[in-house]
Amino acid sequence: MRRIRLLRIATAVFLGVLLTGRSATSFPAAAQPGFPVDSASAIEMVRIAVANEVAAADDDSIKHMFRSRKQTPQGSQTRLYVETRSAMAGMTIAYDDKPLTPEQMQGEENHLAGLVSDPEQLSRKHSQEQQTAERTLRIVKALPEAFLYDYDGDEQSTAQLGKEGNRLVRLKFRPNPAYESPSRVEQVLEGMQGFLLIDPASRRIARIDGTLFKEVGFGWGILGHLDKGGHFLVEQSDVGDGSWEVSRMSLSFTGKILIFKSIAIKSEEVFSGFRRVPADTTFAQGVDLLKAEEAKLVEDRKPGAGATDPKSH
Repeated sequence: MRRIRLLRIATAVFLGVLLTGRSATSFPAAAQPGFPVDSASAIEMVRIAVANEVAAADDDSIKHMFRSRKQTPQGSQTRLYVETRSAMAGMTIAYDDKPLTPEQMQGEENHLAGLVSDPEQLSRKHSQEQQTAERTLRIVKALPEAFLYDYDGDEQSTAQLGKEGNRLVRLKFRPNPAYESPSRVEQVLEGMQGFLLIDPASRRIARIDGTLFKEVGFGWGILGHLDKGGHFLVEQSDVGDGSWEVSRMSLSFTGKILIFKSIAIKSEEVFSGFRRVPADTTFAQGVDLLKAEEAKLVEDRKPGAGATDPKSH
């Protein structure tokens, strides 16, 4: 299963873009600390970082178990996930930071058991995740061609795992007037501007912060549009074992689909607690890991064991 990394959920809004076909292994001298970054160096940095994101996405040897907490206007949902060789195994463990009732947990386990016992259903889930991953990767590959970049200073990344934050190069981006959307799904990129932060040491994309500066139609306005002011932010970082994963995602969009159906997307999701699992983990084994972790959380909540905050880890 191809790993779903940068922008893996934002593809619900932004789908597919042309690949650039450019590969590189090191940044130009101007991208190193102490050197200025001109426009030519900026686009080269983006190309290199994108090539490294593509290479990482193609590496199927690293898999993790992790936790997410998603906040929406309706409340929060906390889930556990395990990446497996077949598909992503996931289990909800809390709503509004309150553990599931026994009935709710039984429903989660029944759903997972159904996937384990039904190869056809699991195959469909795998196929859907593959399609999302492919769209995600095509979006990332589009970054060098869809936008123009200007150096906008440096900033420090957030310190993690007891380590000092890294220097990040901040690039301002705006639509490239020479870029032609290959299909209606790419039209949204024509109305987007924002900032891209690159870690010059790791040569990886650390953050994408984009805003729609105008209303953008898709499907020539027939299928719908996204309103001006829509915003998304995706952050990723080293999770402590040398691999990079998405750590935060923020989406805020309004608009219409098929002219009359309104859409409103507003969520803040944080991913944490990454730890390696064997690369050949099966879906059934992933489900067992989820159950074991949930059972541990139940034990931790018992009197005298020390309560575990569903928002932690």
